[in-house]
Amino acid sequence: MKNEDFMRQAIALAVENVKNGGGPFGAVIVKNGEVVATGVNRVTANNDPTAHAEVSAIRAACTKLGTFDLSGCVIYTSCEPCPMCLGAIYWAHLDKVYYGADQHDAAKVDFDDSFIYREIELKPEKRSKDFVNILHDESQAPFDAWRVKDDKVAY
Repeated sequence: MKNEDFMRQAIALAVENVKNGGGPFGAVIVKNGEVVATGVNRVTANNDPTAHAEVSAIRAACTKLGTFDLSGCVIYTSCEPCPMCLGAIYWAHLDKVYYGADQHDAAKVDFDDSFIYREIELKPEKRSKDFVNILHDESQAPFDAWRVKDDKVAY
């Protein structure tokens, strides 16, 4: 299959998902030319703000492959990933992202993530939500435990 075929599959998933009460987003994860997993946006259907297509596909692929590291895989997503999905893509170590619509197309139908991109650039005390740093010194304990752990798995 060609890249365009996998993208068409992601788009078809998104269209079908709208018909089934979900959001207009679909994703397909491919490894070695084979579909490993798919995902669709079920935020409102599942009352889960993290149930984006890309995150759902990543979770399914990791479960199927038995790993948290999706190196060697690519993702096809019907729309440019939002900041949360972008972070998940980087943490999952996907090799490449193919996307259809872009963030400006999504904004035109009220899926506007531009405010999140702006917030990320701000210092925590300047963000629109209160970010309060407390117990900073005590919060080092988990890092200290990790630092000396002999059998840790780096990611």
